Amino acid sequence: MKKHYIKLIIWFVSTTAFSQVQGVGINEDNPQQALHLGSSTGTIRVDGLNSTNNAYNGGGVDKTCPLYVNSNGDFTLSVSPFQNSDGTDALTSTTPLASTSVIIPATGTGVNAPNDGTRTVQILPYTITVTRACVLEIKYGISYEVLASTGVNLKSDRARRITTFYTLDGDVNVGRRYGQSSKCYFNNDAASIAAAGNLFNSSTTYINLPAGETTIRFWGEVNCGDTNELTRVNFGVGADSVFMRLY
Repeated sequence: MKKHYIKLIIWFVSTTAFSQVQGVGINEDNPQQALHLGSSTGTIRVDGLNSTNNAYNGGGVDKTCPLYVNSNGDFTLSVSPFQNSDGTDALTSTTPLASTSVIIPATGTGVNAPNDGTRTVQILPYTITVTRACVLEIKYGISYEVLASTGVNLKSDRARRITTFYTLDGDVNVGRRYGQSSKCYFNNDAASIAAAGNLFNSSTTYINLPAGETTIRFWGEVNCGDTNELTRVNFGVGADSVFMRLY
């Protein structure tokens, strides 16, 4: 009897050790991972992720939803981006606004800006720290209004180009511009009225980030031609949005 007990213990220990190394197989005698499904047609069903039990599952016959893994290794349908304004205004007095306006010609004591018709202003900085190289998705929508001066609508036969973009760890004149988006504003100077209201520039891009700290700076650029013409562009005047997700 003792021999049988010893054989049983040896078999149990060897089987357990084998399972710890090879994993668990379902319809699979030689599992290659911790959990290995051996069916060529089967899959996994998790009731906690179905449309009845999970609010993030949109439901619908033959409709699918993306599946994510959180920092604990749990499956989830919920997106957890690095930054998401999620319907709220991304550019407010509580955000680290660098500036909101471009004025041409530049004004102020000691200002000696070139007469080249172009001005650029930093709107908003974000600092991101990652522990490994990754891909960052950035979507933004930045609002602005085009005026002649404060409170005065622009009436001119000279078009204004308004561009938004962002840079990585650098000044506007150093390195590449990412996510560029532009619109032109034009009003007939003979008109008795001028168009008013907010415009939006939007963009979606994917960039490679190295491990460490990176500062993403959003910029606004205004051009009125080869020489300066009276122009004022105020950024962040509407419902702005910023979405960032790491991969």
